[in-house]
Amino acid sequence: MKIESIGKSLFAVGIIMIFMGVMMINKENLNFDKSDIAYLETNVNYVKKSSKVQAKEIVDNSELGLTNINMNAADGSLVRIEVVDHFTREEIINKLNKKLGGVLSGKGQLITDTSLKLKVDPFVAAAIMMHETGNGTSRIARTCSNVGGQKGPGCGAYRAYPDINSGIVGMINNLYRNFYSRGLTTIDSIGPRYAESGSWPRMIHSYVNMLKK
Repeated sequence: MKIESIGKSLFAVGIIMIFMGVMMINKENLNFDKSDIAYLETNVNYVKKSSKVQAKEIVDNSELGLTNINMNAADGSLVRIEVVDHFTREEIINKLNKKLGGVLSGKGQLITDTSLKLKVDPFVAAAIMMHETGNGTSRIARTCSNVGGQKGPGCGAYRAYPDINSGIVGMINNLYRNFYSRGLTTIDSIGPRYAESGSWPRMIHSYVNMLKK
């Protein structure tokens, strides 16, 4: 009988300790600190697991290979996830869509997600497209879906793509493969290899500044 009584007492103590532990964790969760969020190298809306953050709504985009995770602090407040120069993914998309014209109109999300997936600055990619196509109005952009001035077969001296989305993805892939992956990640380092004109970097800087406003 004494053994059974002791067992019940230990069980009750265990329950109390578990309850106190849960309360301590919940109390810690309420003290949410943005510094607890760790961003993965992809620079998109990814976050590592944190004891102070709860994931809400996970959306898979298998076509782009991205998983956008909308994070909320334990107290219910939305966590701001900045991906490039203090802008969120959504802010970048909106800014691009406000300025892109011609065949580039409405392509902010495609440019942003493709760029972030390859760790390319979406503002730089969009600025190059705007400069090389007269903001989506050039003949090469309209008839060949070439938005980066890429040389190759299919459209005279320029490469042809089957549609504008393919052209955008192809341009960003080229920017990654021939520049970013080789350590050329700034406008000034990309310029001499991308274009013959010495004014090219200055023009791209100007477009980037315009897009960020």
